[in-house]
Amino acid sequence: MKKTLLMAALVVAAVGAHAQTKKQLVDKILAAQQPAIENIAKSIAERPALQMMQAAGNALQQLPADKREATGKQIEADVRKFVDEAVPVLRDRAMKLAPSTLGAQMEEKFTEEELKALLAWLESPVNKKYQQVAPEIQNAFAQKLIVEAAPALDPKLQALQSKVRSTLGISAPANEASRPAAGKASGAK
Repeated sequence: MKKTLLMAALVVAAVGAHAQTKKQLVDKILAAQQPAIENIAKSIAERPALQMMQAAGNALQQLPADKREATGKQIEADVRKFVDEAVPVLRDRAMKLAPSTLGAQMEEKFTEEELKALLAWLESPVNKKYQQVAPEIQNAFAQKLIVEAAPALDPKLQALQSKVRSTLGISAPANEASRPAAGKASGAK
């Protein structure tokens, strides 16, 4: 009986040590991923601000020309203030929430060996270099994609803009009505 209790105590201790090691690995992974977590928070704050800026840009076209610039600058300042205030709030909340959400999921879905491999990758020089050059690589890809897709999408975008203006009862600006769509000018169908 004493031998069985001793074995049970050893198993419980081993499981406790294993869980602690796994939690420590997750904590290190979350620390390594802090910039990515902060970027998610920043993106969440910026997304509605960008949408609002786009909508405001469209609405500004309806104002008299002499009021557009000043109004645009005021709206831009207000949106920037919102983002400047929202990003720290979201960033702090994301960092507090990460252990109980991201961390809990990692502990559940990864073995200790997988967590060790993941941490090794995150801390590796190759990953650090990749993180540094990835934005440049992705930007180059996005620019090439835009150039390649423009002839096919520009006419559709022009048609959508016309349809939205028509639905809203807004006439096209004079300089846009006489300008050919970029896709048509390049010969795309």
